[in-house]
Amino acid sequence: MPSDLLHPFAPPSKEQFVTIVSGRGATVTDDHGNDYIDSMGSLWYANIGHGNSEMADAVNAQMRKLEAYHLFDPFTNEPSEQLATKISSIAPMPNSRVFLTSSGSEAVDTAMKLARVAMGQAGHPERTIIVTRVRAYHGVTYGGMSAQGLPLNQAGFGPLLPGIINVPADDIEAMASVMAEHGHEVAAIMTEPVQGAGGVWPPVEGYLVGLERLARQHGCFLIADEVICGFGRLGTWFGSQYFGIEPDLVTFAKGVSSGYIPLGGVIVGHRVRQALESDPSFILRHGFTYSGHPVAAVAGLTNINIIERDGLRGRALHIGERLSAGFGALVADGIVAEVRSAGAVFGVRLNDGVEAISVRNAMLSKGVITRAIPPSTLTFCPPFVTTDDQLDRIVDALASSATSA
Repeated sequence: MPSDLLHPFAPPSKEQFVTIVSGRGATVTDDHGNDYIDSMGSLWYANIGHGNSEMADAVNAQMRKLEAYHLFDPFTNEPSEQLATKISSIAPMPNSRVFLTSSGSEAVDTAMKLARVAMGQAGHPERTIIVTRVRAYHGVTYGGMSAQGLPLNQAGFGPLLPGIINVPADDIEAMASVMAEHGHEVAAIMTEPVQGAGGVWPPVEGYLVGLERLARQHGCFLIADEVICGFGRLGTWFGSQYFGIEPDLVTFAKGVSSGYIPLGGVIVGHRVRQALESDPSFILRHGFTYSGHPVAAVAGLTNINIIERDGLRGRALHIGERLSAGFGALVADGIVAEVRSAGAVFGVRLNDGVEAISVRNAMLSKGVITRAIPPSTLTFCPPFVTTDDQLDRIVDALASSATSA
């Protein structure tokens, strides 16, 4: 019989799971004492690694001082104010503010709502359409699920949110055609700088700059969904900086706290700010119970300080270079078919006929955790504290597993 816990993204009838009980650095340990290199950073987020005592001490101290208090009018709290100031200082656009959530899915829905309500406040209530891309993953709430470009994740959940147009990925002409026809109704174009959960697909050269140009030309907002790319994953604070664009809204989660406490949010750029702040009588009727949770905010502040102080953005670039060389050698030897990457996030396409889940399971038996994107892609997003020896072991485990599968 299955346990009482209903698992996400798993067969509800499944009975056996790997029970993780502890973690340190880039490794985790199960209840049988087996150690694994966590080459996925759990689920794209363990940037500073597991078991960081500085983080534990910081959140413990805040919990003893003030465990929680909401931000609904007329209240605020110091950690949330400080986190917003810090994130604004490293944001990819000037004069920004920060809205806090507890997850990436909440952040995406928030960004979509902010884009629409800001258009209304700017005198354009007809602008409600959100344009997204095939292969996009924008979370699992109804807004983000409706906006994503992964049909399997949408199946079976009934009617989706209206006002979404999904266009082919990396086809700037297709996007231009949609904007030419619907531009006067579009609130925002939403894109991941690197499409992550869809299999790690960096954009073609100049594509994101082209999206920004179209957004400016047609007077809509550009939303960068940086839930995976943000906070050093590409060697820059945000993927938008890596690709040289200035979005209007940026969603974040995962790496902002390295997963120690659930935390997410939206960076709100000056164009959206101007619309939201234009009418003093306007009330933003949106927010979550845990928006600005002070313990989560301390986790975010501590995490960002660790990344900054310990030079972990530079370490991310080193990880990217070492894995690129290792995985590239496997392509040259015919062991895998293709490597897609940016910074320290990778998608590896296996040879025809080799199933991703089979290779994932084989790698697990060799002490390396990866994530399978069926039918043929494995993804890698290792913590920034992963050692060179551990990186080499990841490559070796993939080589032997892909060969024997």
